[in-house]
Formats: sequence, structure tokens, C-alpha cells
Amino acid sequence: MGHSGVARESASDVRITDAEFERFRDYFYRKTGIRFEDSKRYFVDKRLIQRMRQTGHESFREYFAFMRFQASGEEFQELVNLMTVNETYFFREEYQLKCMVNALLAEVLHHKRTGETVRIWSVPCSTGEEPYSIALYLLEFWDRIDEVDVEIVASDIDTQALEKARAGVFSRRSVSHLPRWILEKYFEPLAGGYHRLCDDLRASVDFRRVNLCDPKDTRGMRDFDIIFCRNLLIYFDDASQRRAAETLYDALNPGGFVLLGHSESMSRITSLFKVRRFEDAIVYQKPL
Repeated sequence: MGHSGVARESASDVRITDAEFERFRDYFYRKTGIRFEDSKRYFVDKRLIQRMRQTGHESFREYFAFMRFQASGEEFQELVNLMTVNETYFFREEYQLKCMVNALLAEVLHHKRTGETVRIWSVPCSTGEEPYSIALYLLEFWDRIDEVDVEIVASDIDTQALEKARAGVFSRRSVSHLPRWILEKYFEPLAGGYHRLCDDLRASVDFRRVNLCDPKDTRGMRDFDIIFCRNLLIYFDDASQRRAAETLYDALNPGGFVLLGHSESMSRITSLFKVRRFEDAIVYQKPL
């Protein structure tokens, strides 16, 4: 009995050393492009210790070897899901959605043949609020939606977030910025203040797991006309930002547009894109 008490005590006493934190931080950065600042140390340690306990590893060294060499990659994916932040809601930065329907789509169509599909990519899509907002905005505020085919692809590195996105069930907070009439038209109220998006809208978005820093994942992401990539680059250092910008550039058709978060600027990262100032928003264009 005394022995089990000691074992429990030592298990709760796990510490990550400075060298181990550095080792993990470098590995995670190489795999995802995301670098944790020292200020995030407590957040990272807490989640690593949580996974060590759940997988039955006594030391960081054992756990790190298990995670790195696991053939399926499942444990690394678990860590990614824990370490990434999914902070989002419907109609966030709505001025960009307005810019899409008021200006960008007209330019996109100008360079397309009749009958060609408009392709939009939302990355990172988190739990689905952004791509579904794009679909809702097109349906309600774009006068050509009935005559043009639009394909919306949404991707994230977090598999749990993608599962939630596909399920289409949202909290009161997630839908708090939506006009009441949109909420009543497209959502079914559930117990506990939750709302489920209608089947047609959920079927209108193609969700995929994509790591923006992995060329194997991004190779298939091509021929987009508009990319929403908001509040991702702020988690990257300069080198990762440049690589991500080049990936987005390659994914766009000539004349296509990228929309970033309000605190992000493509001009500080690369000169590949042309800065375009529209009435509703500043966006970045791949030259024709």
C-alpha cells in the first residue's frame, strides 16, 4: 500500500527540463511551423505531462521516443490537437466577407470562362465557423450565387476540430454575431443553447486535414481563386511565414486573392503578392 502511494506521488511530480522543452519545441516547429515562445512554457509542459500520463510514460525521454517513432503518427496528432488554439465565431471580421461579395468575386469571374467553378479555401478552418460563414454570405448576399458554381474547401491540422466542424453543432457564443433571421433560417435550436447548422450547408463544405508546412499535404491544394488564411501566420516565425506565403501563392490561380487576419501583413513577409485596397478591406493578389 505504501509503495502505490509513492508511485502515485512520483507520477504527479513529472517535470519537463529546459533541455527537454527545447527539444520538443524544435521538433514541433519542424513539423508544423509553429514555434512556442518561452511565455508558452507552462501551457506546453502541462499538455505534454497530460499526454505522458495518458500514454503511461514515466519520463519525457520515453514519451518523446514513443511519439516520434509511432508508425501511425496518432500520438503526434493528439499533441497537435491539444497545442493548437481554436478561437473563432460566425461572421468574424465580416468586412472581409463583404469585400468578397462586393468586389473580389466580380474580378475572379472576369478571368474565368462561362461555367467554370469558383474555388475558395479556408485555412485554418478550426471548428467550421469561417467556411460556413463564407457559404452563408454567398447564399444571402451574392446576387450571382444561383448562376455560378462555388466549391468551398476547408482545412485544418487539428483532427478534433475538423470532426466538430463536420458535425455542425455550435455554442451560443459561436453564433452570437449572426443576425437573428440567419440563425432562424439555417440553424436548428438544440438543448443547452446549442444550434445545429442545416444539412445542405454542412454538405456544401469539403473538410480536409492539411498541415500547411507539409508539402505532401499541400501538393493537392491548387487552383483556388480566394483563400482565407486568417490569424495563422501570427503563430509562425519569419522562415515559416515565408514558406506558408509561398504555399498560398502556389495554391492560387493567377489573379487570385488571399485574405489575412487584421493584424497580419503579407507585405512584411514577401513581395510575391500585389497589395489591393478595396472599399471594405485590404487583400493580397497573385499577379495575373
